[in-house]
Amino acid sequence: MGNQGSSGQRRGDGTGDKEKKKYEPPIPTRIGKRKKRTKGPEAANKLPQVLPYTRCRLKQLRFERIKDYLLLEEEFIKNQERLKPQEDRHEEERSKVDDIRGSPMAVGTLEEIIDDNHAIVSTSVGSEHYVTIMSFVDKDQLEPGCTVLLNHKVHAVIGVLGDDVDPMVAVMKLEKAPKETYADIGGLTTQIQEIKEAVELPLTHPEYYEEMGIKPPKGVILYGQPGTGKTLLAKAVANQTSATFLRVVGSELIQKYLGDGPKLVRELFRVAEEYAPAIVFIDEIDAIGTKRYESNSGGEREIQRTMLELLNQLDGFDSRGDVKVIMATNRIDSLDPALIRPGRIDRKIEFPLPDEKTRRMIFKIHTGRMTLSDDVNLEELIMAKDDLSGADIKAICTESGLMALRERRMKVTNEDFRKSKETVLYRKNQGTPEGLYL
Repeated sequence: MGNQGSSGQRRGDGTGDKEKKKYEPPIPTRIGKRKKRTKGPEAANKLPQVLPYTRCRLKQLRFERIKDYLLLEEEFIKNQERLKPQEDRHEEERSKVDDIRGSPMAVGTLEEIIDDNHAIVSTSVGSEHYVTIMSFVDKDQLEPGCTVLLNHKVHAVIGVLGDDVDPMVAVMKLEKAPKETYADIGGLTTQIQEIKEAVELPLTHPEYYEEMGIKPPKGVILYGQPGTGKTLLAKAVANQTSATFLRVVGSELIQKYLGDGPKLVRELFRVAEEYAPAIVFIDEIDAIGTKRYESNSGGEREIQRTMLELLNQLDGFDSRGDVKVIMATNRIDSLDPALIRPGRIDRKIEFPLPDEKTRRMIFKIHTGRMTLSDDVNLEELIMAKDDLSGADIKAICTESGLMALRERRMKVTNEDFRKSKETVLYRKNQGTPEGLYL
């Protein structure tokens, strides 16, 4: 009995211990466990794990945040399902328009508008077509002379290109002013004064000419032997004036297809008027300005048409106003008389070979930064009877510096100048002695 009582008492004590200490699962840990990647719709629908496990205010707030996210997601899905049919319909309509429009493989020019739905266009190869204008083209932007997009099969007008500047003309526009100034020009005092009166003064003080009752010159032409400073003076003008400076070489106006050369000339002067006051510098004008003659070559006739367009732009019905033209050439005798007559080119400025005083100034400019030895006698080079241009003098100074550098010397001697002068004159006279090749 006693034993049974004692054993019953022990069982009762164990039951009491169990009621006092209730079992709680341990907190799961991530240490040493690799996260399993779940795929498929079950992973998408699975709610995130919420901690802590015990009931508390923090757990309730996190459940509310999940509920708000689920409501937001549900609203987003409903909106997507509602808007999807509209997007499909818009995409289908866009595809139909693209099928009608086709690939715009050609760029043309609108020559004439016949009616609301038809026009005459010209392509880059020169042919003209009577075509239709698609209904989706903005007809308010259509005007004769504008650039349009054409269908590659039927040449129908399917779009209008903006009135942008021709890329070739955009390259001609100087964004940075040259570094050369009037101080870098040796001599040429009369030429500098004349170009200031003809180009700079009408742009800066036009009231002077109004008080005098005269019209300022429209343009000037610089002519003379090669290397006498024509292009250098044009660079100095571009540096001194705040006007827009457009530089073009005459050969750039010669284009492959018919009509492209005159079109480029018109675009050049249109951009000059848009950015007025402006200066247009055409170097080597003899490339397109030669005297007219009968020719059976299509290329020669196209060059003459380009020159005729240039004549029209210089002295046409439209007043040029704040646009001045500077031309440069080595062969003024080969130019057409209509190009250089008064009214188009009002002033002709000659650039002769430098005299003794001018040669001294040019040598002083180019040797100003050079380290010369004591035996250098520049007067011997200045007083020489050789026909040296400004470019030849610069070449002599550069060549003498290279000779000193070749011998690892930092000073230029008189012997270097003598050898460099012989080298420059040898190259200038074609470099081939008479009787060398028999």
